[in-house]
Amino acid sequence: MANPNKAKGTAFESLVVAYLREHHNPAAHRNVQTGAKDIGDIDGYYLHALEAKAEKTITLSDYIAQANREAIHAGQPFGCAVVKRRMKGVGDAYVVRDLATDVRLMNRLKFMEEALQDESFDRWYGIDEELREAA
Repeated sequence: MANPNKAKGTAFESLVVAYLREHHNPAAHRNVQTGAKDIGDIDGYYLHALEAKAEKTITLSDYIAQANREAIHAGQPFGCAVVKRRMKGVGDAYVVRDLATDVRLMNRLKFMEEALQDESFDRWYGIDEELREAA
């Protein structure tokens, strides 16, 4: 690859995909760039269009605007950026979204948990215990 910065970005995207495959979704994969109607760098992060960023200068506002725009193109309700931390592994990267997006996500989580509690408290309780132990 002729552009070293592009190579670094591609390498980081590959690390994020590998991490997601191991910890979240075995079907996660890098997307092909489609120009003006890009759908995010990575597919397979549940309900999200994901932009992976490994840049020396971090510009969060640009990343979030791009992720939100690409979420619309991808038909996903949420956009986020995964931003590489210098001198850290992929699991230490930052996941960044704007507050409005985060509130929509938290409301969805809250409503879905309440629905599961109402429908099957024992199942909700078991899932809650399992996920608390993982934290």
